[in-house]
Amino acid sequence: MPNVDVINLENQKVGQLELADAVFAAEVNEHLLYEAVRNHMANQRSGSAKTKTRHEVAGSGKKLWRQKGTGRARMGSIRSPLWRHGGTVHGPQPKDYGYKLPKKMLVGALRSALSAKLRDGQLMVVEAFQLADHKSRSMRAALDRMEATRKVLLVDLGENRNLALSSRNLDGVKLVETKDVNVYDLLGSDRVLVSSAAARKLSEALA
Repeated sequence: MPNVDVINLENQKVGQLELADAVFAAEVNEHLLYEAVRNHMANQRSGSAKTKTRHEVAGSGKKLWRQKGTGRARMGSIRSPLWRHGGTVHGPQPKDYGYKLPKKMLVGALRSALSAKLRDGQLMVVEAFQLADHKSRSMRAALDRMEATRKVLLVDLGENRNLALSSRNLDGVKLVETKDVNVYDLLGSDRVLVSSAAARKLSEALA
């Protein structure tokens, strides 16, 4: 089992933690990572693009002129798709792009993502996110000490009010609970900071 150093918010080593091999030392499956990211992005699509058909555009339903005798082509409605400001034929309509991925694939992708981050030295285990106050300045200083200056993913167990308030306004910093960890956020972060309690929880849940 991989042993990782546990640090505090001062970036000082305070101990070690043993993590599950199946979760943090698994073989990285790039195909699973691709499928998980594709699934996440599809589920995030709003699918709200819509055009109006001839039954929805504004306009009178009166026949423009009589059927015969005028010399012009017959025309029944000003809302016809052939006319300017008329309806759209076969235009986009609201749809749901989301789909479900098998649970085994999602779990395998999470294992691959966590293992890749640990292997690349981008995952750090923090003893606890115990902040004295809820000021963004305090959180920013702690992240700077841990050299987490770009895109940072914070993973904690349960509700931590000071952590939530101090991190929500920091650019590039995202806080999630263990149950909400996903492959898209993991791969999109330059540094993943996991509390020791959250790391143990992930080891148990994904093993």
